[in-house]
Amino acid sequence: MTETTAVSIPGYKAGTWTIDPTHSEVGFSIRHIMISKVKGTFEKFDATFVTGENPLDSSVTASAQVASINTNQADRDGHLRTGDFFDAETYPTIDFVSTGVRQVKGDFLVDGNLTIKGVTKPATFDFEFGGFGTDPYGNYKAGATAKTEVARADFGLTYNAALETGGMLLGDKVTITIELQAALNQA
Repeated sequence: MTETTAVSIPGYKAGTWTIDPTHSEVGFSIRHIMISKVKGTFEKFDATFVTGENPLDSSVTASAQVASINTNQADRDGHLRTGDFFDAETYPTIDFVSTGVRQVKGDFLVDGNLTIKGVTKPATFDFEFGGFGTDPYGNYKAGATAKTEVARADFGLTYNAALETGGMLLGDKVTITIELQAALNQA
């Protein structure tokens, strides 16, 4: 059941918020050789949140620089930037623009359009508030975790290799996790 009535969140303030990149992370994980997961991050990203008086009237726009991908293995990172994967020269960013916020059984969901490698598909992030507080410099901050899972082939990321032992090198699903802290812009 989707809730559409006004929602109350302790510490919540309406306004425009800018992500704090030094206290945030855009990460992903994918199954590798069928037995474990490889994780990585995008080291350069930006996001703006506009929170309405009612949290369900809020919006977000976010972007990650593909060339900033980091899996702690330089050769793999270089391969991920090529046309086999993200084609960073042609498609330098991964973008998300929200289309709505809803609450289902107490959980917040942020719906929107995710664009990877020039392909735009709907995506829904599970959004968990961490809380609100003032940092030592007087900035009012919000913390949250956002998470979704996408099928990489939906975005044209189809590179794979068969394993001698059976199965494939890479899994079909990619989990995207964003740990964020954002500052309320001062008027």
